[in-house]
Amino acid sequence: MRVLVSGATGLIGSALVPFLEKEGHDVVRLVRAPPRPGPNDVSWDPAAGHLEPARLEGLDAVVHLAGENISEGRWTAEKKARIRDSRVKGTTLLCETLARLDRPPGVLANASAIGYYGDRGDEALTEESPPGADFLAGVCQQWEAATRPAAEKGIRVVRTRFGLVLSPAGGVLAGMLPHFRRGMGGSLGSGQQWGSWVAIDDAVGAIHHALATTALEGPTNVTAPGPVRNREFAETLAQAVGKSTLFPVPAVALRLAFGELADAMLASQRVEPGKLIATGYSFQYPVLQQALEHLLGHA
Repeated sequence: MRVLVSGATGLIGSALVPFLEKEGHDVVRLVRAPPRPGPNDVSWDPAAGHLEPARLEGLDAVVHLAGENISEGRWTAEKKARIRDSRVKGTTLLCETLARLDRPPGVLANASAIGYYGDRGDEALTEESPPGADFLAGVCQQWEAATRPAAEKGIRVVRTRFGLVLSPAGGVLAGMLPHFRRGMGGSLGSGQQWGSWVAIDDAVGAIHHALATTALEGPTNVTAPGPVRNREFAETLAQAVGKSTLFPVPAVALRLAFGELADAMLASQRVEPGKLIATGYSFQYPVLQQALEHLLGHA
């Protein structure tokens, strides 16, 4: 397949692109005006609404991953606007452009997040669960709605709702590892909140599954089938690096340090990957301990 990938240098994209190339696919990168674009680069400017339709003709599939990093810096009004606009405006531009093509791709795997569900306590969440009411839930709803032009064109749209993607190369796990390796890691707040995670290998595998599986469409939870409470996550990570957990980090300290972002860090989301399992995806790392041992090279 000829596959267009946005966010190709991000946490997921940097693992997805070499995987697709190894599988024999021709990867085209959607990039923001590089100084020296490569032969397989297509430039775009979401803020300016610039994307040439002619450069997208002949694609078989699109994977749209681009978006402002939500975990870097406090959520000021400007930061929240970048989080929202980078997702909604970019997705709108891409999907409206795809809808104008003479030969549109057959499938679009569009990133979303389990932030869609908000803070839900112990409730088991499936793709049919209603959205939450906080900032991230609102962003995710607008983000997913922006794919409508592609779906109305007849493109099969898979809205991949990613959980916490675990990789030592970046993201939340990479930020936690130095603290846990020094024996200074601990749970957050009460530690009772549920966390839904996925190893980077399965995040990539789920995208590939979405591209190849015609029966898969619409919202799709990309999380391992073994969500854990935050306290268990901290204890398992500490064990994986040969340390013990320290005291829990109080919620008030998190809010002082991170502001509104702390609410997302403390949110409880017990998510089930029902559609992936129903369409035959087999997780490589369904158990947290197994995933961390693999990711940290102890397997």
